[in-house]
Amino acid sequence: MTCMAKFGVKLWGATLFLSLIAYALPASTKAYARDEAREYKACIKLTKREPEFAFESALTWRDQGGGFPARHCAALALIAMKKYHIAAPRLEKLAEEMQTAGLDLVVPILSQAANTWLLAQDFSRANAVASAALEMEPGNIELLIDRSRILAAAENYQEAFNDLDLVLRLDPTRSDALAFRAAAWRQLGNNKRAMEDADLSLSLQPDLIDALIERGILHRLAGNREKAQQDWMKVLELSPNSPAGEIARKNIEKLEFSD
Repeated sequence: MTCMAKFGVKLWGATLFLSLIAYALPASTKAYARDEAREYKACIKLTKREPEFAFESALTWRDQGGGFPARHCAALALIAMKKYHIAAPRLEKLAEEMQTAGLDLVVPILSQAANTWLLAQDFSRANAVASAALEMEPGNIELLIDRSRILAAAENYQEAFNDLDLVLRLDPTRSDALAFRAAAWRQLGNNKRAMEDADLSLSLQPDLIDALIERGILHRLAGNREKAQQDWMKVLELSPNSPAGEIARKNIEKLEFSD
């Protein structure tokens, strides 16, 4: 479904975990809590450069009392190492224990777990975790979009469409949801409605890569090769080294070889 299922797991700023640091260190001074916040920020930063070292560092910090923030950083390091099947259950367990502790970040952690199961291509588990998070927050737009991607990856296009349709009833200006619903319309055989959504998405956000790729596909299916190439060339200008850029490049090559 275009690049609808190709996305990274969202990383959060360390400020969101100050409550976790406070929980892990109930008797700490403010200065010490600030030190722990800096530790978390440094650990997250390290996951992007040296994830193996970040993982070991997070485990050491955990053993020294780092608590939930240290465990979260360890899971993100595993994701950076592409060890998705190991990271996802760690995130689920983290969310479960945070819920028992009465903390507020359970839904975002479950969202990350669902995204990680998607990266692991375990669509059934990804759907189950996303659905559990949505039971806690039924109107959460980000979760609905995440679940639509999971459903699309599993080729369950009607249910993916249903989630996106709900998102757009809640917020008609979500250009990303419009782009994804365009892909769902196409998979369900309604290219006319797909083009309407793709055009509307790009009227709201002219440089939205997902919408450009989808509209290019729709132009090609309609026999308008020049417009298809224009959309895909714009993707290459905006993001040449991304997964979307690779999709655009391959589509352009197909156009050239079909001459």
